[in-house]
Amino acid sequence: MELIPDAHLHRVGGVSAEWKSTGERECFSLSLADTQRGLPAGWYRLDGRLLQSEQKAATACLYPTYANGADGDAQIPLPDPSEAGLISALVLFKYDVSALRFCPAQGPSCFRVEDFSLCRVSRKAALWRMLRPTARTPGGFVSRVFGFVTDVMRGGVSQATDALYRDYRRRLLPQDLGDYANWVARYDTLTAERMEDLRVRAEQFGPDAPLISILLPVYQTPERWLRRCIDSVIAQAYPRWQLCIADDASPDKRVMGILNEYAGRDERIDVMRREVNGHISEASNSALAMARGDYVALLDHDDELRPHALLEMAEAISTGTNVGLVYSDEDKIDADGLRFDPYFKPDFDPDLLRSQNYVCHFTAIRTDLVRQVGGFRKGFEGSQDHDLILRCTERLQPAQIRHLPKVLYHWRAIPGSTALTRDAKDYASSAGARAVADHLDRQHPGARAEELSHGHYRVHWPLPATLPKVSLIIPTRDKVELLRMCVESIFNKTTYPNFEVLVVDNQSSEPDALAYLAELEAHERVKVLRYDAPFNYSAINNWAVAQCDGEVIGLVNNDIEVISSDWLREMVSQAIRPRIGAVGAMLYYPNDTIQHAGVVLGVHGVAAHLYCGMQRGYPGHGGRARVAQELSAVTGACLLVQREIYQQVGGLDESLQIAFNDIDFCLRLRRAGYRNIWTPFAELYHHESASRGGEDTDEKKQRFASEVELMLQRWGDCLSADPAYNVNLSLSSLTCELSSPPRQ
Repeated sequence: MELIPDAHLHRVGGVSAEWKSTGERECFSLSLADTQRGLPAGWYRLDGRLLQSEQKAATACLYPTYANGADGDAQIPLPDPSEAGLISALVLFKYDVSALRFCPAQGPSCFRVEDFSLCRVSRKAALWRMLRPTARTPGGFVSRVFGFVTDVMRGGVSQATDALYRDYRRRLLPQDLGDYANWVARYDTLTAERMEDLRVRAEQFGPDAPLISILLPVYQTPERWLRRCIDSVIAQAYPRWQLCIADDASPDKRVMGILNEYAGRDERIDVMRREVNGHISEASNSALAMARGDYVALLDHDDELRPHALLEMAEAISTGTNVGLVYSDEDKIDADGLRFDPYFKPDFDPDLLRSQNYVCHFTAIRTDLVRQVGGFRKGFEGSQDHDLILRCTERLQPAQIRHLPKVLYHWRAIPGSTALTRDAKDYASSAGARAVADHLDRQHPGARAEELSHGHYRVHWPLPATLPKVSLIIPTRDKVELLRMCVESIFNKTTYPNFEVLVVDNQSSEPDALAYLAELEAHERVKVLRYDAPFNYSAINNWAVAQCDGEVIGLVNNDIEVISSDWLREMVSQAIRPRIGAVGAMLYYPNDTIQHAGVVLGVHGVAAHLYCGMQRGYPGHGGRARVAQELSAVTGACLLVQREIYQQVGGLDESLQIAFNDIDFCLRLRRAGYRNIWTPFAELYHHESASRGGEDTDEKKQRFASEVELMLQRWGDCLSADPAYNVNLSLSSLTCELSSPPRQ
């Protein structure tokens, strides 16, 4: 295909393939002369070679012009070239293309373009190309195929294929393409029409509408950011607010001048100046003393509220029952007003709140509650909000805490702010560790807080003097090398002393396996049980539970290998806590990529493992892959639960022979009032169903499909509304990519 250069693209040294760009965004036009009507809509494979002599400023893109004038996906980003400069990608043109441009870089640069081609491919070939990368992950291919089939059953081939293509693009492309900026422009920009809708909604409130007092402690704030902050309050669609500003003795007299100016313009703004600088906690208390509202909301002096922030809060307060605290999602904003780094949060989770101050902004709390707990405490400056939220939530029931899955608050990311700098984060993190430790002393004596990196914490839960006995159940069939690895790693690496191992032999026949089982029978802490029936994971474990006497049951696959020596102590300490159901671990593939960091419901139809395939150490959305938290479900490959609770909910459902029995079990635990916990501090390798094999026969595929159908019928509503996830995050991605559009 011939490349026709724009005016600011020049050949270098007479070499036909090497070019220099002198403009900002110069492109090649692609000659479509060989076709009568351009390129027909459909699937294409793009191949080429792109070598750049300088670090590029942007990803290469295709820009199609559609014959019908439709915009479609007018910009199609391409993957980064390999080290050899090779680019290969699948491209979908939704409509006939009348013109096509290729832009290899942004800004002045030099590059070399060779062997550029665009070939049409069939839908079948396109589907294979999109599914093929998942085959590199054990179990991933089959899981994705059945996820695709489920999507077809739910929404048709076209919709399922579109979702698969979006997922393919997300996996293939770099992560710095401004996805969030594009998402904001499409789904989270307040147009004139939406602003009018906000005004109409605000007018629905009567004279009893809640008054919200915004607490704004101020100290030496640069005028630009202080005005932006206050202006964002004045611009609120909801009119029933009071802005309580306490200046903490700023040396710069211009600060008070600005504050008095605003107070003179709007009677809803109250201003006071402290005579002595008392830092953030005392300044916040000074603002609190002025509050007349039913609720107080927290605002930092250089941050901004969205225009509908207070309206959304007021609606949540008015439609709820005895609401004590409301919080929203948030993002960051830079000096130029660019929004980035959103945090799309789960519903209220006390374990996650102990692990990080994820509630933070934007938050409104009942004023009388804030005063009852003593307001903001000295000694916790930098994390005074975290300390306050911990103390307030201790006095609330979960039903009194509302989460709004909308970005209502922008953290200002400028030098010196906690949103940006390491020193500021360290200052806040140490105070947060003290807040969590104090909370544990009040609510959970014996538990200990450990400060991790920058605003993350680990809680070490206590164990009783007499350690509960754990029965680790390991179903197996042949594959002696896996079983030996599993059992030996447990005995060689586990420091928790009070456990037994029950190896459940399901019709092993290989001589080496039978010999090893006989060897294990002589081990004083191992029981070998014979289950002489067709493989049914649920039935095997239920039968084994009846044979053991441990207070805690551990479901362990025979392809698990221990990494961290305190894995069992960590999981037991979580499992014996009141109202805790299943406890799951961090599992890795042998190549040190994540296999399981918890389960999210609804992904690929039923459920899938978060962050599967990402490198060990991957932080996850909002840093959540680094901390313990409540999740709706965890995998049964390494799962602990109290024996009494296991039996109370009926164990595993034996009609789910292989797939989703762990998900179903966790959902039944949750329905019974228990909370499921995932911890990254119990680390193990998982060699993924190696002894059972894959879903590689018609019988297995039919069985898997029937299990999918059962889960959809039983839990359909739950699967699309995971409280530990967020409607703004995709159900076709394992890495918390953005949902387009949001699912609300």
